[in-house]
Amino acid sequence: MKEYTLNNGVKVPALAFGTWLIKDKDAPRCVKMALDAGYRHIDTAQAYGNERGVGEGIRLSGLKREEVFITSKVKAETKTYRGAKRSIDNSLKCLGVEYIDLMLIHCPQPWALFRSPIRFFKENINVWRALEEAYKEGKLKAIGISNFFNDDTENILKNCEIKPMVNQIPVHICHTPLDVMRYSKEHDIIVEAYSPIAHGRILNNKDIKAIADKYNVSVPQLCIKYTLQLNTISIPKASSKEHIEDNIKLDFEISKEDMIALLKMNDSDYGEDPLWPLNN
Repeated sequence: MKEYTLNNGVKVPALAFGTWLIKDKDAPRCVKMALDAGYRHIDTAQAYGNERGVGEGIRLSGLKREEVFITSKVKAETKTYRGAKRSIDNSLKCLGVEYIDLMLIHCPQPWALFRSPIRFFKENINVWRALEEAYKEGKLKAIGISNFFNDDTENILKNCEIKPMVNQIPVHICHTPLDVMRYSKEHDIIVEAYSPIAHGRILNNKDIKAIADKYNVSVPQLCIKYTLQLNTISIPKASSKEHIEDNIKLDFEISKEDMIALLKMNDSDYGEDPLWPLNN
């Protein structure tokens, strides 16, 4: 599987298995299925409430710890240095591991205040300090951010000792935030694309389906491949064995002309559905 090298030299698989909305009791089964299918990167978060189940699924797979890349995230509502330190240790305990490969600040603001005028710049610096310390202690192999706009990232870069290695943001056909992606690249920060299938709403797009049919692939496969060809880490989510296995079958290449056509699609209305907020 393709890998990227983060700015600290750590290698990360380009395709991750997302576990958002997977219950803790179901996580062992789903994570094991993903690892059996060939995934080697599992994405979870404190807010998902399934870190225990994710850790169990990894152990059930029989793979060695170093064979699986684990990403988790400090809760968006945790905005103190002490709170972040406690949460990191709790994630290690829940997962049942000695280290986490990548730990992110889940959001620059608590979800209830996401995109509000209250920005939490000072608080995020304190949370970042806790991540830096855990990184130096070997508890975390890499550290990063999630859902950060450019000014949020700039705030960290101006005040950090160790710069972020990743920014995990929503990226998919009809929503490709090039400004954030360009800014991240300029600062050697890898972009992780969550919700590459746009919560499933994108499946009804006839133009996208026509391009998928051209390659004899499913719409989800086209969507995932699109994000990979943008040189992001793609994080599809599924809970059925069929979909988990299909999402990793990506042995095709989208032409330059079709990538441009997909890049120009700009219908992001799916995000207005209150049942599917952009809070991976």
